[in-house]
Amino acid sequence: MSKAAALIAALCLAAPMPAGADDKDKAKKGKKPGLELRATPRFAFSPAHILFTAELKGGDDVEEFYCPEVEWEWGDGGKSVEEGDCDPWAAGATIERRFTANHDYPYAGLYPVKVTLRKSGRNIAAQTMNVTVRAGLGDVSPEPGD
Repeated sequence: MSKAAALIAALCLAAPMPAGADDKDKAKKGKKPGLELRATPRFAFSPAHILFTAELKGGDDVEEFYCPEVEWEWGDGGKSVEEGDCDPWAAGATIERRFTANHDYPYAGLYPVKVTLRKSGRNIAAQTMNVTVRAGLGDVSPEPGD
């Protein structure tokens, strides 16, 4: 290759992409949904049985969020992991948007609960919230904040 041809090739590679080329790549990936976390009830008396719902809101059904591993950290030292059992991704596939789990808190406390969605060992979304459990009948544990 001549020096002139090499210079032209280098300039072509260094030239900025045409306007809108990056937008096309973003359109292929789609807009990512956001993760919301709710607890029912959020305030309870011990022993408390709480239902947690993590929900993907908005965004598109993108492959990155298809069939994630879901990890729940309960704030009491416990952890749960759910692995998806899904068919391979195909164009037009829809993502699961709602993940639920139950957890029991036998004692009063302020528990920071975290849900993390992972895909191929990489965190793709996470959300944290606090659950307050007050001492119920027979529970002699200290009240949250004491």
